[in-house]
Amino acid sequence: MKTRIAILGVGRWGIHWVRNFLQHPLAEIIAIVDRSGEQLKECREKFNLDESKIILATDWESVRSRNDIDAVVVATPASTHYQLIADALQLGYHVLAEKPLTLDPVECVELTRLAEKQQRQLLVDHTYLFHPAVERGFLVMRSQQLGELRYGYASRTHLGPVRQDVDALWDLAIHDIAIFNRWLGQIPNRVQARGNVWLQNGLADLVWATLMYPDGFQAYLHLCWLNTDKQRRLCVVGKQGSLIFDEMSAEAPLTLYKGYFQPHGERFIPDGQSREILEIEASEPLRKVCDRFLHNIRESETCSLSSGWVGAQLVQILSCLSLSLQRQGEIITLN
Repeated sequence: MKTRIAILGVGRWGIHWVRNFLQHPLAEIIAIVDRSGEQLKECREKFNLDESKIILATDWESVRSRNDIDAVVVATPASTHYQLIADALQLGYHVLAEKPLTLDPVECVELTRLAEKQQRQLLVDHTYLFHPAVERGFLVMRSQQLGELRYGYASRTHLGPVRQDVDALWDLAIHDIAIFNRWLGQIPNRVQARGNVWLQNGLADLVWATLMYPDGFQAYLHLCWLNTDKQRRLCVVGKQGSLIFDEMSAEAPLTLYKGYFQPHGERFIPDGQSREILEIEASEPLRKVCDRFLHNIRESETCSLSSGWVGAQLVQILSCLSLSLQRQGEIITLN
């Protein structure tokens, strides 16, 4: 039996949910909701939608009480997430939410507890956690091929898109934080952030962030939407080598570099150097998110990889980074 789905929001990212669920053999789209009639029109034309089978609506109220909906995908602006997700869960729907779950960690916890109370699935679309390169990288990290870990760094830059609702920190950082947390198997206990504002008052266009983990590992993030040098690159450095996830490299998205120093008197000589391009599965991460969501509904299984609790952790980290940014780089301890 197919899972019947309503999709809320068909903007730049929401349109991909429509494409994936239209193609999925275990899903049926019942309704698509967006406040913009123009975006609904573009969606209808792009996918040649039959309005006798799929409802196109400009407000959630007109479809929320239907008896033929099993699950809801929330791909609206983050500021609207809490009310929409809470309403959907209270109505008995499973929910797949775009990241961040909300902009408030307390709200995230409330929604997660509500999902548990209602015995409904709440999955957050932290897409990179389902990326084949990140999954393979997790296995490399678990095998301890890098030796004792030293530090990590990531750069996520491009010329736009510039958001009006959140700054570059909230727009970009969550991806790399999620990957570092996954690969390291821990979450930071202290954070620090500094930034610059050029385009819009109060919204940082450039952010330098530091994640400090309980075991002493530190990760440094460079986040900017005002940079023509487009980068999507993350690296973990260890005593025996480095693991690099470079999304912009089609030939080598995940590379393991081996190498270490041999003491030679007062000098240090590089030794054991090698480079291995790691094979990864050819699959779309968003398709894997859809698969997991539908599987969890059918099997009544919670996705520990990207649950509401994971979403709440990430929002808590972002909130502390944002506080550090407001306080000019003060180190903030996570509760």
